[in-house]
Amino acid sequence: MRKLFIIAALLAATGAQAETPRDFLTRFEKEAGGAASAERGARFFNTKQGGEWSCASCHTDKPTQAGRHAKTDKPIAALAPVANAERFTDAAKVDKWFRRNCNDTVNRLCSAQEKADVMAWLLTLK
Repeated sequence: MRKLFIIAALLAATGAQAETPRDFLTRFEKEAGGAASAERGARFFNTKQGGEWSCASCHTDKPTQAGRHAKTDKPIAALAPVANAERFTDAAKVDKWFRRNCNDTVNRLCSAQEKADVMAWLLTLK
C-alpha cells in the first residue's frame, strides 16, 4: 500500500498522467490549427496514400477488430479505443507508432491534420 502511495505521489509531482484518446484528438487539432474531420479520417485510413499499404492493410477496414501486419503477419490488437482501452493512452507510444506507420503507408510523417482526422474517425466507431 505504501508503494502505491509513493508512486502516486511521484506521478502527481511530475505532472504525469494517463492520457485519453480525446486528449490526443485535442492535441492534434491544436497542432493542425483546425478542427478534425471524421469523414476525412475514414477516407485517409482506408486509402493507399503513396506506399503499398493503407492503414487498413494491417488494422483492417474495421479497426474495432484485431488485424495482422501486412508483411510479417504478426497479430495487431484492435486499434479503435472503444475495442481496446489501452490504445491512445501513452504519448510516447502514440508518437512512435504514428511515426512508423505513417512512414510505411504514406512514405513520410503524417501531418497533425491527418492524425486529428484519423483520431476523430476512430472515436466515432462503436
